[in-house]
Amino acid sequence: MKKIITSKSEKFLENYLNNPSPTGFESDGQKLWLHYLKPYIDEYFTDNYGSVVGVINPESEYKVVIEAHADEISWFVHYITKDGFIYLRKNGGSDHMIAPSKRVNIHTDKGIVKAVFGWPAIHTRQLKEETPSLKNIFLDCGCDSKEQVEMMGVHVGCVVTFEDEFIILNKNRYVGRALDNRVGGFMIAEVAKMLKENKVKLPFGLYIVNSVQEEVGLRGAEMISRRIKPDVAIITDVCHDTATPMVDKIENGDQKSGDGPVLTYGPAVQNNLLKYIIDTANKHKIPFQRAAASRATGTDTDAFAYSNEGVTSALISLPLRYMHTTVETVRKEDVENTIRLIYETVVGLKKGQDFRYFK
Repeated sequence: MKKIITSKSEKFLENYLNNPSPTGFESDGQKLWLHYLKPYIDEYFTDNYGSVVGVINPESEYKVVIEAHADEISWFVHYITKDGFIYLRKNGGSDHMIAPSKRVNIHTDKGIVKAVFGWPAIHTRQLKEETPSLKNIFLDCGCDSKEQVEMMGVHVGCVVTFEDEFIILNKNRYVGRALDNRVGGFMIAEVAKMLKENKVKLPFGLYIVNSVQEEVGLRGAEMISRRIKPDVAIITDVCHDTATPMVDKIENGDQKSGDGPVLTYGPAVQNNLLKYIIDTANKHKIPFQRAAASRATGTDTDAFAYSNEGVTSALISLPLRYMHTTVETVRKEDVENTIRLIYETVVGLKKGQDFRYFK
């Protein structure tokens, strides 16, 4: 089988992950992604909030979406004390438990301001201070007063991201701060690249969508779906690898890195489209796993499915360890198999394919 992830594409993934794209401030990451995607598409457009869409065959009336979200969890500056310490609010599902002793970047109009999450030494802590919370974690940027902090360009509303870089473990695992879900953006871009390199002529319009604001309620997908009005939407996101310690499989299901992409059953997932994807995986001998969602998938699938009088939608997920931490981890072969599955699913689709229950 031809290698999917090349050294060039892996370098893009590294640069893309190392570039911060906090919710509401995704533009720099979107520019990187679009620059990589441009050689493989016919045209592109953006919306008012920063979602980016590359299009193949824009003249076609039948529209298929492959989608990921671009934003990462982060923090907002919420309160600056007179002594120059900074308290925060979450921007998305940031994990306050991992914050103490982490290095961060505060994004200001004057550029990046370096800071650290301070935490009292073990020798001095009181028992009631043992557990981090939003009431007792704070940033220290080396200032002695609120005035000094503000002179550096820091103010209430500035966004804060962790400072951690992409690494590869044991040559087979990608580790980074924002694999949720910029690895999804990487995968759909690789699908577009494969279509171009293999000279595939699609009988429909393909919309490669990198949405914003998923981490705060699927808002970017909601907006862009109403604009595109797709006939079919295939969403990719991450899900939990439950094979690590301290994860209850009875509660969270049984998904494992290395065993392939995960296909989800749930109300927002259209069963006939899901069956088609499963048949595609079996036909091309692509390993996959299954998961069940109660009520909602918690991904952009929900936003697409329930828009525009109902869009035929499905979810292909990538097993990920340590979600919403600075060491999110995925297996390289799962990334490659997810790319393969999305690619073969798109290639096998027919123009005007009818997935309705009753005809």
